[in-house]
Amino acid sequence: MIYTVSHRTTYRYGDPVAISHHLLHLAPRGGAWQRCRDWALEIDPPPSVRRDDRDYFGNPVTFLTIQQSHRELVLHASSSVEVRRPEPVDPGRTPAVGEIRERLARARENDALSALEFTFPSLYAPFEPALAAWAAPSFPPERPFLEAAAELSARIHREFRYDPRATTVATPVAEAFRLRRGVCQDFAHLAIACLRALGLPARYVSGYLRTRPRDGGTRLTGADASHAWLAVWIPELGWFDLDPTNDLVVGEEHVTVAWGRDYGDVAPVSGTLFGGGRHTVEVAVDVVPAA
Repeated sequence: MIYTVSHRTTYRYGDPVAISHHLLHLAPRGGAWQRCRDWALEIDPPPSVRRDDRDYFGNPVTFLTIQQSHRELVLHASSSVEVRRPEPVDPGRTPAVGEIRERLARARENDALSALEFTFPSLYAPFEPALAAWAAPSFPPERPFLEAAAELSARIHREFRYDPRATTVATPVAEAFRLRRGVCQDFAHLAIACLRALGLPARYVSGYLRTRPRDGGTRLTGADASHAWLAVWIPELGWFDLDPTNDLVVGEEHVTVAWGRDYGDVAPVSGTLFGGGRHTVEVAVDVVPAA
């Protein structure tokens, strides 16, 4: 599939902003199953400083400084992205949970070492004993790891309700767990925190999801906005992506933008500003197949 992606973010401030600095994760990254064919970023007002680079995780990032007074900031990222369906993996033939832990405990090769850093708690996915206890029944040591991870994703989809009004970006994962509701970001952090609490690697993935009814059914949840899911590491196979919001194996309807330990590493827009007062944010995302 080739998609045309439009992501427009508009900030409106109650007071003038004198100067602002921003870090953007808005450019889709390349990978084994994805290629960014074209990307452009329109900024109003125009920045006095702009630098495009890569972050620690290899994600494309843009640094901005806007030095003119403004009451509105518009960031419009547009791209053309080619996505291929990943090779299918039989969950029942992946290494056992106990074997994954052993490989990480004696990690020497680069792949295992890079996966090991995704076993530690992070700001949005801290260690919570209650999450470890809730997830543990899905992860006996002899069970194939991907089979167990897929069951965890399915449990989140089944037991938690998608509710955009229940949480905010600052809601702790323990609170979302207690409420049994939230949005895609909460469900990804929940799954990641569960896996890491059990000593298993998981990373946070941000991106987009194509909106399309399946067999005339309900639209996929989380489309027409930034979306989030997780990826788990499997020796010899690499990272495998799961979407607990929709109980899906990530495929050609997902567009990957960035990955990291949690949302804090890959927020679409972050930064610091002087002035502004109260503000509102509007986000509009369109992901459509190219003609």
